[in-house]
Amino acid sequence: MKKVTAFVGSAHKQNTHKAVVQFLDNLKALGDVECEIVTLSNYKLGFCRGCRVCFDKGEEFCPLHDDRDVLMDKITASDGVIFATPNYAFHMSGMMKAFLDHFGAALHRPRYFGKAFTSIVTQGFGGGGDMIKYFDMVGRMLGFNTVKGSCITGLVPYTEKDLHKMDRTLAAHSQRFYAMLSRPAYPVPSWFMLIGFRMGRMTVIQTLDDRSYDYRYYAKQGWLESEYFYPTHLGPLKKVAGKLFDRMTPTIRKMMAL
Repeated sequence: MKKVTAFVGSAHKQNTHKAVVQFLDNLKALGDVECEIVTLSNYKLGFCRGCRVCFDKGEEFCPLHDDRDVLMDKITASDGVIFATPNYAFHMSGMMKAFLDHFGAALHRPRYFGKAFTSIVTQGFGGGGDMIKYFDMVGRMLGFNTVKGSCITGLVPYTEKDLHKMDRTLAAHSQRFYAMLSRPAYPVPSWFMLIGFRMGRMTVIQTLDDRSYDYRYYAKQGWLESEYFYPTHLGPLKKVAGKLFDRMTPTIRKMMAL
């Protein structure tokens, strides 16, 4: 059985919650899936202070003392994760952004490999597409196997046309997500992910040492010498490209600093 957890950035059980319920019901109809909905408003989430303690010493030293660890443990225990939010003022809800700000250290030290991720945005007008792109990027950078999210658009009360469109969108989306859950947990990385790893790893090697938490984390994971975050088969072309980007990283970093 696969465990899927949806984190909902809405304080009331209206459009976003209903879309998540429909999505999860679709998943359960496709196979043996256990689902949980986590409403973020039911948890204590402080606002990140930008103190960098989690970067420098570790997340356990975060001064907020909120429910971050409870929520992170739910992700660790899941095979699949969904972030869902309404579109407020052309962006995600404040509580969803507060939640995402707690992942600062994890974006430095990715860890959710082997888990599927996707997102759902509900809105009356526009702007949700940019949020989906943002969620997709965050999911990839955290290590998830990411499925492109869906944006549900329509003014309340929904028309029959809106409802039919939502049904089709969520049905197709849940099928894509279930397919990801069913695939091997550790796929061959895309070019984007491979290049990101090699450049990130070389930046750690060239700019940090064992006084840095990031450096020690990379060393502990074996990433200072590995070809990728996890054992995988890279074809000859990707092997050569990886070594090339190792050598090019200092030059690229200098160009980006100009």
